[in-house]
Amino acid sequence: MKLIIQIPCFNEEGQLPATLAQLPRAVPGVDAVEWLIIDDGSSDRTVEVAREHGVDHVVRLTNHKGLAAAFQAGLDAGLKLGADVIVNTDADNQYEGADIPRLVGPILRGEADMVVGDRQVQTIEEFSAGKKLLQRVGSWVVRHASATGIPDTTSGFRAYNREAALQMQVVSKFTYTLETIIQAGKLLVAIDHVPVRTNPKTRESRLFPSIGAYVRRNGLTIFRVWAQYEPLKLFWTGALILGLPAAALFIRFLVLFIAHGGRAGHVQSLILGAVLFFAAMLLGALGVIGDLLDAQRTLSQRTFERVRRIELQLGVEPSHYEPGDASRAADAARLADKAPGSEPDPADRRALEV
Repeated sequence: MKLIIQIPCFNEEGQLPATLAQLPRAVPGVDAVEWLIIDDGSSDRTVEVAREHGVDHVVRLTNHKGLAAAFQAGLDAGLKLGADVIVNTDADNQYEGADIPRLVGPILRGEADMVVGDRQVQTIEEFSAGKKLLQRVGSWVVRHASATGIPDTTSGFRAYNREAALQMQVVSKFTYTLETIIQAGKLLVAIDHVPVRTNPKTRESRLFPSIGAYVRRNGLTIFRVWAQYEPLKLFWTGALILGLPAAALFIRFLVLFIAHGGRAGHVQSLILGAVLFFAAMLLGALGVIGDLLDAQRTLSQRTFERVRRIELQLGVEPSHYEPGDASRAADAARLADKAPGSEPDPADRRALEV
């Protein structure tokens, strides 16, 4: 069984050494552990630093495409490189690499297809009260939309088995965290969570410049994915919310019209009721159209998954792939297998110093 740890990177030459230093080279129940970085158009020495620290594989995107695209490129590459389990972590060393065995445990035991690391956000001192509240509200919305019980839906520390990775198809331009959980819930992927530790923050987030941008973009992502998978429920709920006040306004107009002997008046209720009624009808129509398109989306999803399986059978190489420093990685793995406290052989020491 092969485990590949993937790290999306964008100008991370300063953060990457500390992140790689925490990653394991051996995990109980796994035969081989390999490291993969996805360089998202970095302008610094991210790739060179990764190779200097023994990364096995590099996917080098030609320009900056965003975290979601880098994550998807990593999944595709991991599958084509023969991974049975893929772990995703951040390049800024936010997560404890020592928790990877715990993260993949439910997958190795056959209890889950996808596992999300729970940072236990309410205990993180660096998070402000406002950010903790937004995390709690956002996670509640995603849990409701996905019908899952994941407490920390924005955590990027997660593991996928081969089947779950084959089904993931990220279309968001910003982040993959919320979309993949909703997608997993709708595709009935067995998803679980485990508590994980975090390291002290080393820099501010580059993904969202402000809390307002974070709320706006994640809100749009949740709405889009929810509309993609449950359009009838979403739009008809909106139609009902608008339709009930419209009906109440129509009834009010009729009651007053009859009470005043048919004299004109209270036209405002009629106009506002008509506006709400037509808006409700529009949302209802969008729900029907979306429901019809949902069948097409399901067929496209199945086609995408089958194409991926065919590519794996044919041995298609990953896009934008470059080999990492395999010799250094092999030396590190051999040393990891030695008994704790034993001295490395002189040949091993020289190999690591080269």
